[in-house]
Amino acid sequence: MRLTRALSGALIVVTLTSCSPSGASEHGLTRSGTAGAAGIGDADFPNDGNGGYDVGHYTLALGYDPATRLLAGTATIDATATENLSSFNLDLRGFTVSSVTVGGRPAKFTRSGDEMTVTADLSKGSTFRAAVTYQGEPKPVRDSSNLGTYGFVPTSDGSFVTSEPNGAKTWFPGNDHPADKATYEFRLTVPDGVTAIANGELAGEPTSTGGKTTFVWRETHPMVSYLATMTTGKFLVKTGDSEGGIPVYAAVDPRYQNQLDRLYEVSARITDYWSSVFGPYPFKSTGGIVDDFASGYALENQTKPIYGGFEPDEGIISHELAHQWFGDSVSISRWKDLWLNEGFATYAEWLWSEHQGQATAQQTFDRHYANTTDPMWNYPPGVAQKNDLFNNSVYHRGAMALHALRVRVGDDAFFKIIRRWATEHRYGNATTEQFISLAEQVSGRKLGDLFDQWLFEKGRPATLG
Repeated sequence: MRLTRALSGALIVVTLTSCSPSGASEHGLTRSGTAGAAGIGDADFPNDGNGGYDVGHYTLALGYDPATRLLAGTATIDATATENLSSFNLDLRGFTVSSVTVGGRPAKFTRSGDEMTVTADLSKGSTFRAAVTYQGEPKPVRDSSNLGTYGFVPTSDGSFVTSEPNGAKTWFPGNDHPADKATYEFRLTVPDGVTAIANGELAGEPTSTGGKTTFVWRETHPMVSYLATMTTGKFLVKTGDSEGGIPVYAAVDPRYQNQLDRLYEVSARITDYWSSVFGPYPFKSTGGIVDDFASGYALENQTKPIYGGFEPDEGIISHELAHQWFGDSVSISRWKDLWLNEGFATYAEWLWSEHQGQATAQQTFDRHYANTTDPMWNYPPGVAQKNDLFNNSVYHRGAMALHALRVRVGDDAFFKIIRRWATEHRYGNATTEQFISLAEQVSGRKLGDLFDQWLFEKGRPATLG
């Protein structure tokens, strides 16, 4: 995530009797076990995600019509029960749900707020398939203290979909928290002439029939829910390979047609460079999207960062592509550790500047450190605040913590730490405590005082490292 302006403050489906968001099906399975928790266990976001199961794969067969703003289809969820369950929850905001099945059988369900509770008799360790058929007009989150507007945002020609931190539920039911990663298949149907873009790679050429075109995208590497996208509209597209052999997909709204070649070239070049610094690129393709929705931010959607309504400079592109390692491949387990995403990506901006022969990381550090009245000194970035996740401290002071570490342990140890972090937690989740432990292991030094000053204590640290 990169802010660019200040923000205030398909399978067997059995059709049941239509059910309003507050109603329930009368068909169900025998109850046993316990009810799965309505939250995954993140104390700062107690209603996000769900307990009792782990998702392995989502198949999202969805159609969207920009003219009517109707989103309709079926989300199929393949998961494993992590305890004996009599029911489990899915996160879903709005929509009318017409059918829920578990294992191909009708399942009873209820709705309350953004929670859907599905009755199912599931034993610990068993795998199951749930399918939810639904339709309605997506309602993005608006006026959030964390980001403003996010989720599935209808636009004049399609949709702009950026879901951090918890906006995936605005367009599909699931386990909406970064602690539960899964692979995805997107079967997206839109009117002819509209392009549908999602994560991963296209599974063949789009197919058209009856005035509609279906695009099938597959992301075969684990992905957190907030990175999933279904961005649609009029786009100019350029594809090819980077010099390092990584497939590149770049797309821009016609308003930004002069940016297509640049977006393609810069994204390819930066991805190749980060592969030499952070280790092999973790995914099968890279690239980016520039849409005309003025979001005021960019988001690191896996394999396809999206830039909302502006022409991204190399610094921003370097930030979002660094996230492919830090945030996308290595993901946080709890939102309080967000600096592991944003501090790392911000420091990558400094490294890119240094690589380009511009300001060094030390010079950028010094510029921030010289501002003794910066509010970030009163915001310890190691524990991101739930109502102010994207505070500058999480970005800049988080990056400063990494530079302080670099100064303390030296370049050889520092870049070894960064590469091992990206390698050892590849496609998984990790915590701040694990990063500190790795840094101490690789450097052979106790680093508690450094991380306490830069991550966990209020006030401007007295010394660099």
